[in-house]
Amino acid sequence: MAQEYDLVILGGGTGGYVAAIRASQLGLKTAIVEKGKLGGTCLHRGCIPSKALLRSAEVYHTAKRGEEFGVTINDVTLNFTRVQERKSKIVDQLYKGVQHLMKQGKIDVFEGIGRILGPSIFSPMPGTISVEMNNGDENEMLIPKNVIVATGSRPRSLPGLDIDGQFVLSSDEALELEELPKSIIIVGGGVIGIEWASMLSDFGVEVTVVEYADRIIPTEDHEISKEMQRLMKKKGVTVVTRAKVLPDTLEKGDQEVTISAEVKDSQKSFTAEKILVSVGRQANTQNIGLENTDIVIEKGFIQTNEFFQTKESHIYAIGDVIGGLQLAHVASHEGITAVEHIAGEKPDPIDYTLVSKCIYSNPEVASVGYTEHEAKEKGFNVKVGKFSFRAIGKALVFGESDGFVKIIADNDTDDILGVHMIGPHVTDMITEAGLAKVLDATPWEVAHTIHPHPTLSEAIGEAALAVDGKAIHS
Repeated sequence: MAQEYDLVILGGGTGGYVAAIRASQLGLKTAIVEKGKLGGTCLHRGCIPSKALLRSAEVYHTAKRGEEFGVTINDVTLNFTRVQERKSKIVDQLYKGVQHLMKQGKIDVFEGIGRILGPSIFSPMPGTISVEMNNGDENEMLIPKNVIVATGSRPRSLPGLDIDGQFVLSSDEALELEELPKSIIIVGGGVIGIEWASMLSDFGVEVTVVEYADRIIPTEDHEISKEMQRLMKKKGVTVVTRAKVLPDTLEKGDQEVTISAEVKDSQKSFTAEKILVSVGRQANTQNIGLENTDIVIEKGFIQTNEFFQTKESHIYAIGDVIGGLQLAHVASHEGITAVEHIAGEKPDPIDYTLVSKCIYSNPEVASVGYTEHEAKEKGFNVKVGKFSFRAIGKALVFGESDGFVKIIADNDTDDILGVHMIGPHVTDMITEAGLAKVLDATPWEVAHTIHPHPTLSEAIGEAALAVDGKAIHS
């Protein structure tokens, strides 16, 4: 029997379930179709489990440094089984929370694979959803007035580096490791690759990062990349840039695996117990019925307008499946914008230059707005202020004084163009910079916000002063 809805959402990840909650708040009868577990990649195979492991790695690393803090700890050991148990407990708790939110919002959840049908007896327009139920029951037919595609993404692989779950892993398989390898090659020095490099190094694994570009985390400011590479080497991580992994060079032995790469016009081999392929993510657009619609796909991603409508105006798409900034908090806000547009609320389009980005390595990285290079390319007359955590008392107290805050401003208008941080707990501090961008603040306004002492946030105030050469403690 067909069921009618105001909105059906394909995918119950962060973008999908947040969109469903907002739709419920606006009085729309809403359903989610999810083939796995509510929460999607972020909750079960990404953001949350990886950050849980990163926190355990940080604690282990700190415990081994106990003498620096006057704390003698004998025989510090790692119980990786307990590490994984803690990760699973956190994920389970949050999963139950999402399930509760669905019940609270009276949102129907269909566990199965949803496919968009073309025009049929149910509707003259494409958009009816056929759900192949996980429990083997007959297909459910959902007839929505509107659809949001929020099917997310999956790890991308490379030719000749097929994921086998034993020697060659994606982040999905790495999260489920029962024991740590002694050594690992990470192919890709982007956000995910560097988080894993930091984590595994802190766990005591011998790590080699092989990156195709001329620097790691290449989407960040050049100075941030340079500092991260220095600090990764300080950890003992081997970083190889301008390295093109050669196809068909993978060799598997009994206990280790070898690959070759072209590095600065010469061929070099790398051997370790495992390889982690971290070269980005590809959209989940297959097997969901897009061929039954006029929806346009370019370079693997669904094309939308500023309110996330596809070429089929009643079908929207959000999150990783549309490309752009593949971040959970971006997907959530795209979902909210799409739902409010459906409900006639007239939302403002998202300004992606106001989105804060975070890397949860040790040290952390956070940024918002333009890099210095981007600002100059766009024709701005820039001025820059930087301030090191080495001059911040709280950083010295923490025993983590590497890194800095960098603020880029327009010399003509004094507007802040970008803020970039690398150092302790900067992912918790970037929101101040994000708010400054939203309010179109100037460095003067940030500098004259009284930052409490001693706090790490003092580095932001000092960097703002430094933009005009007025830093107090430099």
